[in-house]
Amino acid sequence: MNKKLVNFIVKKYLRFDKKNPFISISAILAFIGVAIGVMVLILSMAIMNGTAKEFEKKLFTMNYPLTIYSKFENSIDKDLLRILESKYPDLMFSPYISSQVIIQSGEDISGGMIFGVVPQKEAQINSIYKDALGNLQLNKYDIITGSGISSKLFLDKGVKTTLYFTSLNPTGFSMIPKMKRFTFQNSFTSGLNAYDKTYMYTSIEALQTVLKKEVDTYDGIHVFSNNAFVDIESLKKDLRTTGAGVIGWWQQNGNFFAAMKMEKTALFIVLMLIILVASLNIISSLLMTVMSRRKEIALLLSMGASNKEIKSIFLRVGIIIGFSGILIGIALGFIGYWALDTFDIVSLPADVYGSAKLPLDLSMTDFISIIFGAAVIVIVSSYYPASKATKIDVIDVLRNE
Repeated sequence: MNKKLVNFIVKKYLRFDKKNPFISISAILAFIGVAIGVMVLILSMAIMNGTAKEFEKKLFTMNYPLTIYSKFENSIDKDLLRILESKYPDLMFSPYISSQVIIQSGEDISGGMIFGVVPQKEAQINSIYKDALGNLQLNKYDIITGSGISSKLFLDKGVKTTLYFTSLNPTGFSMIPKMKRFTFQNSFTSGLNAYDKTYMYTSIEALQTVLKKEVDTYDGIHVFSNNAFVDIESLKKDLRTTGAGVIGWWQQNGNFFAAMKMEKTALFIVLMLIILVASLNIISSLLMTVMSRRKEIALLLSMGASNKEIKSIFLRVGIIIGFSGILIGIALGFIGYWALDTFDIVSLPADVYGSAKLPLDLSMTDFISIIFGAAVIVIVSSYYPASKATKIDVIDVLRNE
């Protein structure tokens, strides 16, 4: 193949055609369309990934990587906790008792979920609780609430508040809910409104007393693990005969993350259509070039140029237009990434999204998928017009044109 001839003609066809400006304009539009498509895809995938990881981080803090739960009453106790701590020194365990409650202060009331925990153990695996605990020395009936509860009930440190539990006390011919006065000590802010308006923490001894639980028995154990997907299988085997089970964060919030993954996939496909539409301009531009250069193509073929060389000319023109757009799109995408990450161009309501800053995180897998998808579309779009150029009837063109 005569590379010098091919390169010469490619350069010629890439110049602005003053006689047929629509051909060049169509090529420019294709270039711009591919660049914008790649840029939008990079930014969109970065935002989707960043949002998913931000929610995952928040959910990890309040939901924990693994949770051991009781299948039968009193199946989780101090002995089981001791065995697990000795067998899994790399994991951190925090036993808990939980109950739904209504909290009242004055005339204001709020509903929520209260957890009885061992402060030192809970602080090891829950950074939000650790910050709220600080240097406080909590008594048995002290309470820490989410900032949403403390704001709604106007709670200050040392204020007494009444908690009504879902368990009932029989009194004569009626049943009344169990209630107990707790002392408010501090509040926490998790970054997610749902938790700040719902969660409360007290000592495990307090709930054992109020709910009349047996001493050293728990509703469950929160577990921190750096490799939850592996550890959950080991724990399942060890808990098989204990009347307890274990569940991972991805199982507790499976629907949420499945929906986010599906949304991300759908968005990727829809935005890839931008590149596909732009590639139609590559096809039309090359086809118009083929039609307007029929004489030249016929002359080249009659002078000994091979079909492979003709096909290579138009294939290279299309690939240069498309790949130039991809490279510019990558550059614009990373410039946009840097700008969004550095400046507060887009601000979010922190109580809804958990962060006021737009979360960004572009994974290498997504980046490679974007480049590969765009490259395939460009190559396929360039191939048809290139193949069409070799189908010209040389004798007919030279006779009539």
